Amino acid sequence: MSFNLQTKIAFLGMGLMGSRMASRLLNAGFQVAVWNRTASACDELVAQGATKLNLNEIGQYPIVLTCLADDSAVQAVIDQIADYLQPQQVIVDFSSLSVDKTKSLAKQVQAKNAIWIDSPVSGGTIGAEQGSLVIFAGGDAQVIESLAIVYDVLSQRVTRMGETGTGQATKICNQLIVAANSTLIAEAVALASLSGVDTTLLAPALAGGFADSKPFQILAPRMATHTFEPVQWKVQTLSKDLNNAVKLAEQFNLDIPVAKRALSQLKDHQTQGFSEADLATIIQHVEPK
Repeated sequence: MSFNLQTKIAFLGMGLMGSRMASRLLNAGFQVAVWNRTASACDELVAQGATKLNLNEIGQYPIVLTCLADDSAVQAVIDQIADYLQPQQVIVDFSSLSVDKTKSLAKQVQAKNAIWIDSPVSGGTIGAEQGSLVIFAGGDAQVIESLAIVYDVLSQRVTRMGETGTGQATKICNQLIVAANSTLIAEAVALASLSGVDTTLLAPALAGGFADSKPFQILAPRMATHTFEPVQWKVQTLSKDLNNAVKLAEQFNLDIPVAKRALSQLKDHQTQGFSEADLATIIQHVEPK
């Protein structure tokens, strides 16, 4: 199996991440057809040279990329395209899903002799814009290798983690660290502020130390200045991912109390109207009212 710049790509899901990834593929010279449940989300990509995709045309595209919100969103789309899938078509899912749902979806497309590769990403909207994402892939090693021409446009590194579902398991572990860390960063910024610290200096002061991380460098300055636009990580997305982590741990009778506590904070924040807001707004949940 081999792909090149003339290989036609269908990209489903033009959200914060998918739209940026599709744009990079277009700029790299790929022929890209785009689809989104809300069709207007495709307009900017069409202006860049993409074509609008009707889902019943999906069989014309050797590579199908998906980047959708959650288990139910991906399931709904796969249900719509399943009858049109062709043998040896490759579905590369960049969404962040539960391991069980990924395995179920893989079986569903394999029944059509198509190939499923779970490829969740880390790096946020900045990584999507710059092509510096890291990708955790699960599935057939040779197929993953053949996708290098696509992966190279989108990412700095792709690691095959094992068979189907292991890419998602890795992303869940990644998000466990990011989501739980975000709540701790908020607590640190709030405590520093109450102690008289100029919190705008926290990120540069801690840079390179043991407390430093990419989430810290992104979130701490936004929290310090209450800068919550543009949205980079949605609260509901991290809450969903952290919930997947807790559920996966439960399958193995593994207790992860720090993750559970962070999930409780994120869920509380969601219910207060911050579901679609940037993750940095968790500082408002922590600060004294």
